[in-house]
Amino acid sequence: MTGPDSRAAGGLALAVLSAVSFSLSGPLARGLLDTGWSPGAVVSARIALAAVIVAPFGARSLRGRWDLLRRNAAVVLAYGVLAVAGAQFCYFSAVQRLQVGPALLIEYTAPAAVVLWSWLREGQRPRPLTVVGTVIAGLGLVAVLDLFSGVELDGIGVLWALGAMVGAAAYFVLSADEDNGLPPLALAGGGLLVAAVLLGALGAVGTLPLEAGNDDAVYGGRPVPWFVSVLGLGLVTAAFAYVTGIAASRRLGSRLASFVALLEVVSAVVLAWVLLDELPRGIQLAGGALVLTGVVVVRAGERVAPPAIA
Repeated sequence: MTGPDSRAAGGLALAVLSAVSFSLSGPLARGLLDTGWSPGAVVSARIALAAVIVAPFGARSLRGRWDLLRRNAAVVLAYGVLAVAGAQFCYFSAVQRLQVGPALLIEYTAPAAVVLWSWLREGQRPRPLTVVGTVIAGLGLVAVLDLFSGVELDGIGVLWALGAMVGAAAYFVLSADEDNGLPPLALAGGGLLVAAVLLGALGAVGTLPLEAGNDDAVYGGRPVPWFVSVLGLGLVTAAFAYVTGIAASRRLGSRLASFVALLEVVSAVVLAWVLLDELPRGIQLAGGALVLTGVVVVRAGERVAPPAIA
């Protein structure tokens, strides 16, 4: 398999790896949160460690082309503020007022937002299969998050969740842009550095509470040193996840990549089962099957679409 098909296959593999890596953040973070860590401390440690790891590789990938970084300073700044820090800060602010399920559902309307953006900005009208896949994946997401029993919504919490959705959509759109010439490592490293500085500043002024501890986290009944959890969050769920996510978006385009990313929610349910003994219900398993079906349908729609990257 060569050419576009090989590129797409590689992109799908990277997108799945990215989604699974991102999905590990919830269960790992839960272990720290249960010992007294604040959400702000967890996300700040995660992003700061990832920035330290990825930034040197990002600088090396430029091969001395610092003018490339200067010309795209606005892109790197937007990625760090919107796609990394903004999405996470807004999400954690949302879950302070909403249940996790509704907050996630609102945030993960990002694929629909990406489709709309591609249509309005790039003139890429969604194909019928893309629309059908969007509906199927949306229904599956509702089932995975188990929202059929009814929930209460807080207006301010909804606004924060919509902010997280904007950040997630920005992540896919900015990651898929190859025209700026930035290597994926440079965009990821620069964006993570920007996000780490911003989150640190928010913590310094007290907007983002930073409370940490040194008690062992517990996963599946087994204690794990806190620093192992932090290393996992920084290395796997941030550094690896963001780099592979950017690489995947550039191969698949922002629309398809955003739908494959819905697998993050399905994977998170499975990992919560393995690490936290949170057994998924039958409706959640059925929802996972619907999400997978929706992704396959969207993929079929993208195959017949013009070969342009959103």
